[in-house]
Amino acid sequence: MSEYAIEFQDVHLAFGAQKVLDGVSFGVYPGETKILMGGSGTGKSTVLKLVLGLLKPDSGRIIVDNEDITDFSESQLIARRQKIGMIFQEGALFDSLSVYENVGYRLFEQGAEEEEIEEAVRRMLRFVNLEDAINKMPAELSGGMRRRVGIARALVGNPKIILYDEPTAGLDPPTARAICELAIKLRDLEGVSSLFVTHRIQDAVTLADYHATIGDDGEVAIVKNPRGGTGSSTKFVMLRHGKVMLEGEADVFWNSSDPYIRTFLELD
Repeated sequence: MSEYAIEFQDVHLAFGAQKVLDGVSFGVYPGETKILMGGSGTGKSTVLKLVLGLLKPDSGRIIVDNEDITDFSESQLIARRQKIGMIFQEGALFDSLSVYENVGYRLFEQGAEEEEIEEAVRRMLRFVNLEDAINKMPAELSGGMRRRVGIARALVGNPKIILYDEPTAGLDPPTARAICELAIKLRDLEGVSSLFVTHRIQDAVTLADYHATIGDDGEVAIVKNPRGGTGSSTKFVMLRHGKVMLEGEADVFWNSSDPYIRTFLELD
């Protein structure tokens, strides 16, 4: 039995002569967010596709929620994907469906009762502060609202694993911050395990330096971590040339003297 919610064991993957992942090993503990960083073409999104079983490794093992999915059949993978939330760069909404229909799509497909669907959809939209938009169409939403609807849809069914594929790409800083705060709430209040792919240093700072707490009044607050500590619920994996070049807590990343990492930190 793996101690991790997600574990890669010496994973190799190549497309023809192009080696994409070269002996990648890392793990995500239950309730932990692992931030995947690296330049374009370093294999970040490929890692997410492997977790979903959309790609199979050439060698190595991939463990998800204590199941070795490496040799799963397509029917087994479909069942596994139902237990994972996926949040895409653009929200990936169905333009012809309302917010209600988009968020409840998985439940509609499963043949759930209308009352159950509405309750679940409204609960998830409240979580992302968009219940008032329940009857709107995607074309009526801003980019940030579309991302939040995408998050609400990913949360239906209460998945314990969520994959984020650059969810703040193209958003203004306040909206990007709001998306990161939703990820923090899911991590700290719901115990969700996640892989968060991003190239934005500010996303990484927010996820690593803040935590969610519930006050005596029942209100959720996003609070900066104590000085000198970033908390163990967020860790980093830096990929380069298909290899893990750094893994650890935020301080290891911020304080690295590696020229590549220093250059990367200065991009934002």
